Amino acid sequence: MYEYIKGMVTEVESTYIVVECAGIGYLIYVGNPYSFSLHEEAKVYVYEQVREDELSLYGFHTLEEKQLFLRLIAVKGLGCKMALPMLASGSITGILDAIDRENILYLKKFPKIGDKVARQIILDLKGKLNMTVEDSSQQNFEELKEVLEGLGYKSGDIKKILPHIHSDLTIEEQVKDALKLLLK
Repeated sequence: MYEYIKGMVTEVESTYIVVECAGIGYLIYVGNPYSFSLHEEAKVYVYEQVREDELSLYGFHTLEEKQLFLRLIAVKGLGCKMALPMLASGSITGILDAIDRENILYLKKFPKIGDKVARQIILDLKGKLNMTVEDSSQQNFEELKEVLEGLGYKSGDIKKILPHIHSDLTIEEQVKDALKLLLK
């Protein structure tokens, strides 16, 4: 089982990317392949799906995305190919909020998610996701919060922008991205 693959992005196609690591090219299905830059190094968190006739890798920018993906594919009737587009076109906080508020219309906007599957997602995951995703993202952003508070920003404003910051960036890159968002 792989946790992540770090290497050079050598191909970007409509549904997948290829990451070369130690001379091996890994084909990784991702929600939005064009968010990866060609010929640049990337750290891709991966989930390995092993089936009788197929071995597939699904990739994510952050550990939080991967954790949410794993919870989504545990829902009856929701597989990898249905959960991946949810993460590509919806934000983690938007999906969590929709599940918490039982917003079936929000969940049905994703491809191949109908009324029955949307209700199953809510039934299986309501009240079970908030702690795992928020707790892990808070641990990753503790230093960032301290820096921003030191610059005079209020904790309420900081909490609003944290879901939009990638946790795998360096602290300097996180601060730059956070400042851009706070100044809007």
